Amino acid sequence: MVSIAEYTTDPKYTIKVLSERTGVRPVTLRAWERRYDLLNPDRLDNNYRLYSERDIQIIRWITHRMDEGLSISNAVREYRGLRAEGIWPEALPSVMAPEPTLAPRFPTSAYADQLYKALTGHNEAEAKKIVDATQSMYDIQAIFLEVFYPCLVEIGEAWYRGEIRIATEHFASAFIRGVLMNLLGAFPIYSTAPKILIGCAPEEFHEIAPLMLAVLLRRDGYQVEYLGADLPVDDLVFYAEDISPDMIILSASFEHSARPLYKMQALLDELPGQPKLGFGGRYFNENPSAREGMRGIFLGAGIDEAIQNVHDLLD
Repeated sequence: MVSIAEYTTDPKYTIKVLSERTGVRPVTLRAWERRYDLLNPDRLDNNYRLYSERDIQIIRWITHRMDEGLSISNAVREYRGLRAEGIWPEALPSVMAPEPTLAPRFPTSAYADQLYKALTGHNEAEAKKIVDATQSMYDIQAIFLEVFYPCLVEIGEAWYRGEIRIATEHFASAFIRGVLMNLLGAFPIYSTAPKILIGCAPEEFHEIAPLMLAVLLRRDGYQVEYLGADLPVDDLVFYAEDISPDMIILSASFEHSARPLYKMQALLDELPGQPKLGFGGRYFNENPSAREGMRGIFLGAGIDEAIQNVHDLLD
């Protein structure tokens, strides 16, 4: 195993990168700095903090000990005790999703077009190369919204026009879903973070958008559990009673899948923790009057807005 001492102390990462690499939200990192004097970042002239690779490994070690049951204060105390004895803890193996390392060669729209051609041609090897290329140049949120989403929209329209077969549309969706599931598994799960369940309303099978949201919220440090398509309301409420989530987020594209959600917040209010219900999807985007009849929180028309609303509600 590699010691944390072997990692460089060169200051080069912003607090946003530190948060993305560790899964700890910036507000929490700042609180830890104030209360425990855990890190000593360099500061630029504009007072921005810059962190090192060693700082990242320290925070990852602390959160790992917290996942094993220690409080933050006890984890810091253990770390300081080791350092007082001249011992550096061992660094954790890195399983994080790839980070941008290269300057973009083309705009994201060019990669969306390339991915469209690869997927409609059932060229999985080429599609993987394109995804790998984008991950070396762009943040995953930009990849989702500016490469994957436009590509899938164009594929759906091509199917509607009769230019491609339904099998091709399914192939493309399955490929993107596989990439998203791999990314979801690449980010650590922190048991002390707010718990969110994400999935699709009953008889709703369009799961790419909620899956993207799940990946991005887990990257932000939330304890996200993705439950997939076609979730029966009653069963989901029983599950919420078992695990006490802070929030449940469901997506609906059609009236028939949205209709069962109207009773859900009332059922959740009967649970001890009274989880918040967040909702979204094409049906609610296109029908403002439908939002007014829903108990719960409309998270917005896009993923960016949904992420910000979740932060506002749970932070």
